[in-house]
Amino acid sequence: MNAHRGSAVLSSATLKVQPAATGLTENHRLRLFSGSANVQLSQEVARYLGMDLGPMIRKRFADGELYVQIQESIRGCDVYLIQPCCQPVNDNLMELLIMIDACRRASARQITAVIPYYGYARADRKTAGRESITAKLVANLITEAGANRVLAMDLHSAQIQGYFDIPFDHVYGSPVLLDYLASKNLPDLVVVSPDVGGVARARAFAKKLNDAPLAIIDKRRQAHNIAEVLNVIGDVKGKTAVLVDDMIDTGGTIAEGARLLREEGASRVYACATHAVFSPPAIERLSSGLFEEVIVTNTIPLPESDRFPQLVLLSVANLLGETIWRIHEDSSVSSMFR
Repeated sequence: MNAHRGSAVLSSATLKVQPAATGLTENHRLRLFSGSANVQLSQEVARYLGMDLGPMIRKRFADGELYVQIQESIRGCDVYLIQPCCQPVNDNLMELLIMIDACRRASARQITAVIPYYGYARADRKTAGRESITAKLVANLITEAGANRVLAMDLHSAQIQGYFDIPFDHVYGSPVLLDYLASKNLPDLVVVSPDVGGVARARAFAKKLNDAPLAIIDKRRQAHNIAEVLNVIGDVKGKTAVLVDDMIDTGGTIAEGARLLREEGASRVYACATHAVFSPPAIERLSSGLFEEVIVTNTIPLPESDRFPQLVLLSVANLLGETIWRIHEDSSVSSMFR
């Protein structure tokens, strides 16, 4: 596979996908609409499915209120609404809720919220008194708006699926990342979890990379977006370390982890994450020379100003398109990842 920086890459080597869903455009009951959060990803998904995005008016009133109108009949149709809850999170979440409500009132047969990045997921339980569990709150909002099903990618914690009383399909961006890493034939590979909470994710990642050894970074978080890294559990000396996480926000955790791995003798350090949140000062930290490459997917749109030489951007459009096709055809989704 000819992978290169900034490319949109997806191969069937690790993800078992069918050829592009032939004949899908003949099925008049499938409709695909995009919110404003990541139109480019939605267009790529539509291209994989061999169809066009449905026409829709989105505008904002003078006081900031959002307005959505579906511009074609969707009565009796299976509607898929693609909208990650990325920055600006509140606006994009509200737009998704309004889109769902508009489709429900237009008598859609089934409404599936396709959420490549599920916002407010980090508050998934109470860790101190008088806290809100926003992951559950968002689940309630999406359900009450009228969604019949949710499709999301790489939740911050898998338990969020249980916050919904409607069918929930949870897919993973790891096949796209694994396919790219496998194509590089990296020597002496060790997969590193940036914290104890990500061990299960890193272990599954390592298993797919020919049972590569696993290391763990012992980290103590003092406050939100502030992490203190203590030590590495495992052998990384002289090895190529691959840090694996679900998201990179400010980059503090993963940058401190990379610095520690270098100090412990790792010859090269790569970072892999599905969601490139990249809140300031993430770009400065990630482009500081600690990493050979920072490999992310396009679940969240990245403007040109947020791109840097070490960045490798991979597309999950084929994966999402295949999942939508399988849901629509009542086929197995989990078999894609076996």
